[in-house]
Order: sequence, then C-alpha cells, then structure tokens
Amino acid sequence: MTLKVGIIGCGGIANGKHMPALKKVEGAVMVAFCDIVPERAEQAKADYGDANAAVYSDYRELLKDANIDVIHVCTPNISHAEISIASMEAGKHVMCEKPMAKTTAEAQAMIDAAKRTGKKLTIGYQNRFRADSAYLHAVCENNELGEIYYAKAKAIRRRAVPTWGVFLDEEAQGGGPLIDIGTHALDLTLWMMDNYKPKYAVGNAYHKLSGRKNAANAWGPWDPEKFTVEDSAIGFITMENGATIVLEASWALNTLDVGEAKTALCGTEGGADMEKGLRINGEAYGKTFEKYIGLDAAGVDFYDGAGDDPAVVEAEQWIRSIVNDTEPVVKPEQALVVTRILEAIYKSSETGMPVFFD
Repeated sequence: MTLKVGIIGCGGIANGKHMPALKKVEGAVMVAFCDIVPERAEQAKADYGDANAAVYSDYRELLKDANIDVIHVCTPNISHAEISIASMEAGKHVMCEKPMAKTTAEAQAMIDAAKRTGKKLTIGYQNRFRADSAYLHAVCENNELGEIYYAKAKAIRRRAVPTWGVFLDEEAQGGGPLIDIGTHALDLTLWMMDNYKPKYAVGNAYHKLSGRKNAANAWGPWDPEKFTVEDSAIGFITMENGATIVLEASWALNTLDVGEAKTALCGTEGGADMEKGLRINGEAYGKTFEKYIGLDAAGVDFYDGAGDDPAVVEAEQWIRSIVNDTEPVVKPEQALVVTRILEAIYKSSETGMPVFFD
C-alpha cells in the first residue's frame, strides 16, 4: 500500500525534516507541494516529487485532490489549526509540525476535527525518536526511576536566534523560544513522566537582549525592530500529583549551560539526565552509582525499520500507523497539554500571576 502525501509549506522545516525523511520511507510518495511562494513549491517538486507531482500556491486547491491520503502541515504556527482542520475535513490524515497550535482553543479544535472526521492527527515532536530518548522512555516505562516528582525541561541557546522566515513575529508564531524549542523539551519531559495533568503554571518571558543592535548570533545580527517575541522564558509547572517541572527556553541568554530538547528526571528510585550523553543515577547496596548509556550502535531498538535519523523514524512510524490503523506515537491529546502549559506561562508572564488549569 502506497500513501500519497501532500506538503503544505515548502520552507525551512519541510526541507530540513519532512521531505527528506518522507523520501526515505517505503510506502509513501509525495505527489503535491504547496507554498505561497510558487518558486519554493516548484523547487520542492524538483527535489522530492516526480514529473507528475502537482504544485499549488493555495492549499485549498491542493485539498480538492481526492487521491491525496496524507497532509504534512509545515507552515507558520498561526495557520497550523486552520490548515490541519481543513485537511481532515477534506478526508486527509494530518502530520502537523510543532507546536500543535498558537492557542489551546485552536489545538482543541484540531482534536475535535480528528474525532469528527475519523482521521489521524499527530504532531512533529521528532526528538522522541532519538536513541537516547527512546532508551530513557523504556527505562521510565519499566518504572526504573520510580515516581518522577521533579524534572527539568531544557532548551537553552546562548546566541542562536533564527533570523529568517517569521520566527521573530509574535503574531505569526505566538511566541519565541518558549513555543519554538521549549515545546520540544516540555514534550519530552511530559512523555517520560507519563504525566499530562498540570495543576498550575507560573513563569516569565523576557525581552532583555532582543533590542540590541549588531549582536553576536549564529545566523548574523537580528533586527531589533522585528524581534517582537521573547528572547528567553522560564516556567514553573506543578502537576496535580505534586510533581514539579522547571522549563527553560532561550535563543539568547548569557550562559554557558546550553542544550536543546533535553530533560532531567528525579524519581524515588533513581534519576536520569541528558547532559553528558544519557546518564542514569541511583543507589545500590548502600552506595550511589552513575551509568553512562552507550548509544553508538546504529538504529533505535524500540522502533522497527529505522536508521538513527529521528526524522526518518518519526516519518516511518507515522506512515505505518496509517497503514496498520494504529495510534501514532505522538498523540494529539498529549500535544494539547504542551500547548496549554506554554500558553499558561505566557499568560502568567503578562499578568504576574500563576495560571490554574481546570
């Protein structure tokens, strides 16, 4: 069985992850490409489609093609919900790039559409498919850390502000590093804890370095006039069972303690972190210990048919979930909780008050 895939949004994330990964997946073929910049869609067809692939500048026209089975939504955050819902209403399964949506209401509308149409919906949290993530998740599933009651979700860059596209546009994206890379770290942490019941969140989003001209930056100086999102954000989340999560996210912060899409977990029986590879710590026979997990071997044992590229593993399991009619690894209800927490931290920063969940 071969699934026909349409790509909506042929910019950076489509070229950097979705299209190269799908090209390596047996049973999937990209047959349509859409972008508001026609040249980008044409280039995507040339790179990843065949001579018969269609090119569009309006996603609504693409969705009229009844032969397309799957849509990958790779557009700015502001249009994730709109396009995903329209795609499911048109009878397509949807992989939407992270974050799920700008707001909780939009994310919930996406889930409602999936239930209403019977179509599968998943969100692009590819860091779950890294070898270290898969190993640590197996450790957590086997309850080797016991009750995880404290965790840190880390997405810290010292000076790596994305200066292209609409990353710096609050209206288009809904936020900066918190919603862009903090979302990955939080997803990993909640997934490891298997805890999706937040009680309240409090936090601050900072605009301390964004106004600087000619700043050092991995991709060249940013334009302070266009930098309308936070440059860093810190959140504190308390779960219903009393567990605590500290979430750190930055594109620009004066620190040497950097790292992206990482989690550290503290449980009653042991702990784990991703600071120097994957480390497990605990105590046995009256002594403490540290284990360093070797992850050099190719492949991820916990997901079949994959190499060691998380994007390819993600795409393979997604396509397989459709073919076999099983649940995708990243469930939309889980991604909804990530969005709820991120939205609460932004609201807390605006109001100076904690935000309680229903």
